Amino acid sequence: MLKLRPAAARNFLKDAAPTATGTLLVQDCLDITELLVSQDASRYAATVAAQDRRLAILEKSAEVGALREYARAEIRLHQAAAQVVFGHEVQGAWSLRQSYQQMQQVVRRYPQYLPARKTLGMMQFFIGSLPESYRWFLKLLGLPGSVEAGLHNLRLAATQPNDFQLEARLILALLEETYYKQPEAALTLIETLHRQQPDNLLLSYLLISQQKKQHHTEAALTAYRTRPTGSAYLPLPYLHHMAADLLLYQGQYAASVRANQAFLAEYQGQHYRKDAYFKLYLAAWLSGDAIDAEQYRRRIGAGGRTVLEEDTYAQRFFEDKQPLHKLLTRARLQIDGGYYREALTTLSGFRATSATSLRDRLEEPYRLARAWHLLGRPDSARLFYARTIALAGNAPYYFAPQSALQLGYLYQLEGQKNTAKVYFQKALSYPKHEYKNSTDTKAKLALKELE
Repeated sequence: MLKLRPAAARNFLKDAAPTATGTLLVQDCLDITELLVSQDASRYAATVAAQDRRLAILEKSAEVGALREYARAEIRLHQAAAQVVFGHEVQGAWSLRQSYQQMQQVVRRYPQYLPARKTLGMMQFFIGSLPESYRWFLKLLGLPGSVEAGLHNLRLAATQPNDFQLEARLILALLEETYYKQPEAALTLIETLHRQQPDNLLLSYLLISQQKKQHHTEAALTAYRTRPTGSAYLPLPYLHHMAADLLLYQGQYAASVRANQAFLAEYQGQHYRKDAYFKLYLAAWLSGDAIDAEQYRRRIGAGGRTVLEEDTYAQRFFEDKQPLHKLLTRARLQIDGGYYREALTTLSGFRATSATSLRDRLEEPYRLARAWHLLGRPDSARLFYARTIALAGNAPYYFAPQSALQLGYLYQLEGQKNTAKVYFQKALSYPKHEYKNSTDTKAKLALKELE
């Protein structure tokens, strides 16, 4: 299952007792994985009904011990995920509450049973790290969450042998990479696991994702091109969307268009659609194809959802109707791809005039700051981050809040805790921008670390 080979997994289950706890748990893991990867709404009702049947069997089961109790809570969590993703948020919150309370009970009754700590820790961390605008509802349901307790439980499950240790190690590494600036540790773990299991598509996906996040474009594309393929594997359309971004960073516009078209042809969900059409627009626009660019721009507003920040950004671009600046856009893509010196060369050609928009005036110093920061030149980065903040005022763009967040990280790294706190608090103070949820979460967790 973890290799994303569902048919092979189901073949193993043919010889297993159909109502045994382990069988029911793996069956549910397969169902929820296929549903969430495919995002196929036509499978939603059948998946939730099958979860209800499994939970009813487990409720009546004569099996005793931690695994049965763990499986009940785990399947209920899978159900919560399905409900939230497919727009049934209230039902999903209630299922999350049931899973959380059940997993707490498993940990209390079986304190040495580490898989329960893996899942409880994950829930505690995510609930505890949510922005206040979301947390009030979960607090109302009796789900306060705790970042510290979550990390403690995850580390126990990740560092001691248990049947679900691999999952715990991956979850912990990804959390630490995303929220605690530990990219090298996450990448090292995933590279090691990938070498051990080259036939594991999940690990290939994680390797591509981590290389992309860490601006290693060539390595990410190599991982994409050498991933395991074939009918035995679950189709993973999002891989094409990631590849389209990577090719866009390199200026391979036609190849980027083909990759995103493949993604949209295979993908049945509503997330990432706006982002895909935005990237198709960028590829056409930057290559000088004005007709295709306009067609793709219109498609941004035609469908998909704005739950994810990438889609929200694309929708704001569509509604704003303010044209992008080609030079700044190229620099942004070069920085995202890890081509920092090329970006600095590109930015050297920028000249503001009286007609230059405030957004472009803010983007130029922000991009310079990012390039210098990622080149390991913190003094230059600080200068341009500060300039961005000073110019921005309360403009509703992400450049100033992101600058404040990055300044917080730089001062934290230098041991200047009080100055770091000032900038993390400033990052939280901006009322509205494209990446507010993720920026606020990171700033909030950084402030907790400094307490």
